[in-house]
Amino acid sequence: MSDTRILSDDADEPPGISWRVKLAIGLMVILAIGVVLVTNRWLSERFTETTRNRAELRLALYSGNMVSELQRTSVVPLLLAGDPALVEALRSRDFSGTSQKLIRVQSEIGVASILLIDADGRTVGATNRNQLGTNHRTGAYFVEAVRNKDTVFTAQAREGGGFDFTYSRAVLVDGRAGGVIVVAVDLMKYERAWAGLQDAVMVTDSEGTVILATEPRWRGLSMDEALAVRDAPSALSRALQATADWAQAPPDAYVRGEAVMKTEARVPFRGWRMVTFTAYDSVRERVNGILALEIMGFAILMALTFYFLSRKAWSQSVTFQRESAELRMLNARLQREIAEREKVQKDLAVAELTLAQSSKLAALGEMSAAVSHELNQPLAAMKTYLAGARLLLQRKRPDEALSSFQRIDDLIERMGAITRQLKSYARKGGEAFEPVDLRSALSGALSMMEPQLKQRVVKITRTLPRTPVMVMADRIRLEQVIINLLRNALDATRDRADPQIDLILSSGDVAMLAVRDNGTGIKDLDNLFEPFYTTKKPGEGVGLGLAISSGIVTDLGGRLTARNSESGGAVFEMQLPLLGKEVEAAE
Repeated sequence: MSDTRILSDDADEPPGISWRVKLAIGLMVILAIGVVLVTNRWLSERFTETTRNRAELRLALYSGNMVSELQRTSVVPLLLAGDPALVEALRSRDFSGTSQKLIRVQSEIGVASILLIDADGRTVGATNRNQLGTNHRTGAYFVEAVRNKDTVFTAQAREGGGFDFTYSRAVLVDGRAGGVIVVAVDLMKYERAWAGLQDAVMVTDSEGTVILATEPRWRGLSMDEALAVRDAPSALSRALQATADWAQAPPDAYVRGEAVMKTEARVPFRGWRMVTFTAYDSVRERVNGILALEIMGFAILMALTFYFLSRKAWSQSVTFQRESAELRMLNARLQREIAEREKVQKDLAVAELTLAQSSKLAALGEMSAAVSHELNQPLAAMKTYLAGARLLLQRKRPDEALSSFQRIDDLIERMGAITRQLKSYARKGGEAFEPVDLRSALSGALSMMEPQLKQRVVKITRTLPRTPVMVMADRIRLEQVIINLLRNALDATRDRADPQIDLILSSGDVAMLAVRDNGTGIKDLDNLFEPFYTTKKPGEGVGLGLAISSGIVTDLGGRLTARNSESGGAVFEMQLPLLGKEVEAAE
């Protein structure tokens, strides 16, 4: 009572913060949020527009360089188609100096490669001598050049990916096409140059097919198909993307999992278009940098406000320190009492284990007389079979004697099973859990109770599922619980003319074993599982069986309940988590 009074007197609450101070802090927080949101929106629009203008300038530069290269290369076939040396070589079929001339022209003009193809489609001159003798009769650049007699531009897809861009023109010999000059345009060098930049670039032809791209997987696809080709983002990437895009307008597209701005322009060549995708990194970094400075300024202002408020609270802390010292003393005393209580609980647990073992040994003593009778019967039968076997051997009938020996071996197995049951029941259960089939545990318990069941006429029905009912448990302790429930059922039906015990095993969300009898029922359900509670006469029991059984089932992660049946008698239900659900049951 004195401790309670001290706590009540010293536990006065500190004076609360003034409502004016709370209002000022709330207004400051609202102001900070508003300033950050307005600044974010304004700066995002401004920096995004700046980034878009720079992207358009780069796009114009890329497009101009590519068109300049195409125009410069388009003149080369026209010049070479009228070259007298090449015309004479096609007329005379003497190509000994053709390749050397083409190599000299390539070094002077700076084109990618040059081919001279005769009227049969065979390469007769090339800057790359490895191509000499190759046949191009079916090539689009050869067929179109022979047919049109003008300079023809061709973009042809390669087998390994990408496109070959060529200009070709027929070389006229005596008024007819005597061959074709083919000049390759090296647009891949621009693609390699673009790949070294932050922007992603693609060039599409008049049909919308990607013919140049910094992403190799885009080539040969339409723009929509190309943008859809990307790796699936991980959960972390999606989270970072969601938090990073808040400082900008909605993205035009996503490239390599990043939000990008799309800039598109027309290339003045054969209906081509060029598209660039610029990342928002620069916008995000600049906007977030300024926002961080604003947030830091408001944080410093809030820190100063709380500092001045804390000075007022400091004077109150002295009083609280005095009270906390008294509370620490009280806490130390409570901890000592808790330690003593835990020690008593541990001693009680040890006593319960000892009493459980004593109860098992007492039950073992009750079983000893019936078990000795079970052993005497096999011994007498073995003596009879031995005498019969000896007589059969004397009469030269060894086959029938072997049958007698087999029966003797079966009787020895039966005696071994009886002794093993006694040994396992007398032993203390371990703590090593293992998968156990409740059906086999029930059969083992019935086998150990067989001597007691034979002393009386009791109808026992078993309802078992066809499939195993697996639980994680200590088999010995589990069988001990079932034996205790069976003994209680036997004791409850002692005064019945037609005693009956029903054993029902089912498997659903949990494994449930119900033991139902037709006895007198349970009068006091509230105290049934309390230690030393019993309705038996003195000397017949100490009232620990159900208490120990309830503790064992609880240790196995389940529960043991009891109720009275509507038709009379008692029903004990043991519920255990099925194998695979024991973690959920533990939680």
